[in-house]
Amino acid sequence: MSESGFVSGSGAVTIIGPSQRGSPISLEGPLLGSTDRLDVASLRGKVVLINIWGSWCAPCRKEGPELEAAWNRLKRYGVQFLGLNTRDDAAGAAEAFERRYGISYPSLRDPDGRLQLAFRRTLPPRAIPSTIILDREGRVAARIVGAGTMRTFVGLVEDVLAESA
Repeated sequence: MSESGFVSGSGAVTIIGPSQRGSPISLEGPLLGSTDRLDVASLRGKVVLINIWGSWCAPCRKEGPELEAAWNRLKRYGVQFLGLNTRDDAAGAAEAFERRYGISYPSLRDPDGRLQLAFRRTLPPRAIPSTIILDREGRVAARIVGAGTMRTFVGLVEDVLAESA
């Protein structure tokens, strides 16, 4: 564990076969930079990539442009990317991070880490950054603990997209 209170993962990928996936994830919260809220249940029918990040996280700064590149490559296929900004006390720091790294997909704001608990059975609670890929039913199909690359994000999402709708 680092002095920042988070565990930097190795980037290890876990793929969960359709028959081993649990129930759909329940996740709903306020959107960063908006008064609107988003319920992940409203995205059912789409493959969803959720990236858990913080503006204070050095690996997240490296990963941000990789995620944006993957988003730009995949969004035409009806995929949705969603950030989960966790443990940033000031929304301004998170918004500045998104501007600096050109993040154009939405993020939920999770200043106290409560929303991140939706993944408690899937991810170590302090593993930031981490990425979850949800299948069309909203179930966890894959995860990356630690920073990922554009190639990894695209490959995992394409694999889940290839599953029967």
